[in-house]
Order: sequence, then C-alpha cells, then structure tokens
Amino acid sequence: MPRTMLKDEHWTRLKPILLELNIYDKGNLRQTVEGVLYRMRVGCPWRDLPEYFGKPNTIYKAYQRWSRSNKLIALFTLLIKDADLEWVFIDGTHIKAHQHSSGGNENLQSISKSVAGRATKIHLAVDAHGNPITFLLSDGTTHDVKVAPDLIDKVNL
Repeated sequence: MPRTMLKDEHWTRLKPILLELNIYDKGNLRQTVEGVLYRMRVGCPWRDLPEYFGKPNTIYKAYQRWSRSNKLIALFTLLIKDADLEWVFIDGTHIKAHQHSSGGNENLQSISKSVAGRATKIHLAVDAHGNPITFLLSDGTTHDVKVAPDLIDKVNL
C-alpha cells in the first residue's frame, strides 16, 4: 500500500464534494482519486502506477474526463474556499520542459527558451497553512516581480 493514501477522515469529507461535482460514485472511486493524487505527487508515468489503484488506463481516463470538464478546477476551488488569509506567501519555481513539449505553441503554453533549454515557471500563492490559493504560469525567463502584482490581484483578500 503506497504511503500517500487518504485517511478515512479525509475521504469522508472529500466524497460528498466529489458527488456534488457530479463525479460518478463507482465502487473504485476512492482508489481512482488516490491514484490520481499519487501520480500528481510522484510524477510517474500513468502505466507505472502501483496495482493497488487499479488499471492505469482507467485512472488516466477518469483524470482526463475530470480535467476536460473542469471538475478538478472546481474541486480545488471548493477546497480553497475557506483559506486562512492571515498570511499569504508567494513564490515561483522553474519547471524544465522536454525539448519537444511545446509543439510549436510556446507562447500559448508559457514555455520559453534560454541557455539551459525550454522552461516554464509556476507562481503560487499559499495561505498561512501552506495550502495553495491560486497560481499563474509564465515562461521560464519571466522574473517573479513582474508576475507578483497579477498573482496578488487573484487572491481574494
């Protein structure tokens, strides 16, 4: 059993939210959600998910359905509704992109070329507990100071 499993307490709170978003309640819904979360945390290829979560293709298709229908964004929006805004922290990090990742749409995908190769940058705002509030993507050569005002404007203080 992977160590990143949801505790029963978390699942009992998360399941009604998923049902509210019209995510179909199959018998393996918890394992599918945990498989998606595991893959997001570890970053492994879908085909390398542990067998505990079920068939990798099933989990991938569920993720794609939820992503395309904006159910994942709606879920994250609901989860950050009660953010502790006593303190808000912002930071940025570089993500190296694969050399063939842009497919010619570098500007649309926030990918830039530099001496080190192609990269994108994630600018994130978190609440006092370190929970994400909002984020912006920019190309890898954009300085944090240029994006900070837009990121702060997206935080509902």
